[in-house]
Amino acid sequence: MTTHMNGEAVDQLTASQKIDGLERSTATQSDLAAACSAQVKEEPAKRAGDTEQSTLPPSRLEEVSEWHIGGKALTSRFFLGTAAYPSPQILQDAIATSGAQVVTMGLRRQLAHGAEAGDFFALIKATGAHLLPNTAGCHTAREAITLAHMARELFDTTWIKLEVVGDAHTLQPDPFELLAAATQLVKDGFEVFPYCMDDLVSCQRLLDAGCNILMPWGAPIGSGQGLVNPGALRTLRARLPGVPLIVDAGIGSPADAVQAMELGLDAVLLNSAVAHAVDPVRMARAFKLGIASGRLAYEAGVMPRQDMAVASTPVAGHPILL
Repeated sequence: MTTHMNGEAVDQLTASQKIDGLERSTATQSDLAAACSAQVKEEPAKRAGDTEQSTLPPSRLEEVSEWHIGGKALTSRFFLGTAAYPSPQILQDAIATSGAQVVTMGLRRQLAHGAEAGDFFALIKATGAHLLPNTAGCHTAREAITLAHMARELFDTTWIKLEVVGDAHTLQPDPFELLAAATQLVKDGFEVFPYCMDDLVSCQRLLDAGCNILMPWGAPIGSGQGLVNPGALRTLRARLPGVPLIVDAGIGSPADAVQAMELGLDAVLLNSAVAHAVDPVRMARAFKLGIASGRLAYEAGVMPRQDMAVASTPVAGHPILL
């Protein structure tokens, strides 16, 4: 049936009528599928900062979508810390449940345990995850550089999560010492993952020094405050397209991780929110699902917020002229 709206002819056949018509004819299954898919012809969302994505069907993206960082292909966007778990077994179970393919470890802290450190290193290696040693506890560039070289010798990896703390109360990174250490470590052949503030200019300086990846904080380490400045993270995403951004520190609940992923960040690194949970293993699964959900929402395109109500039914309040 054809009616007229604003003087223009409009085809009033609904999708179900078209399908019914095909079913009554000699239509094949492919014809029916084409009729259904013809109802939605949206262009895929394109965002600044999108990293290389798989072309697999959308229904499987949350399971196998592949991305690359530091020369390695990953399917998980969940990086997990290994400190402060109730027991080694719970740590192993949490890593397995999280699906994390990258785990971090504070080399300075573990070496302080003497002979026990070797057992812990073996436990981490047994998980099969990529190891990202970190320089937690360092306050100067010199300390961090020395520790990074020790990590490379012990674990045969050029990856290093670079932490140089500038304030003992907030554990806020020292941007000057961090830049000095990053500059030297890049020259020494490391793939540096710098734990940094969410300030655009200091992040740009780290990129200028040769860093390929940034790890801006969400909030002070271990605070569980979530993203205290999502606007700054949104700015980083918009101004640094194509640079892998991993939000690090301050994440308290899976909702915080969802928010980070919906902003377009590439991954989330956390420790305390899982290790200090009543049930760390179940919390690891909760974060796994939250991170996958947030990324999927970002790729699908979250609708913009409106100040006023917008009717869900397009013709509401508008007369149809026949």
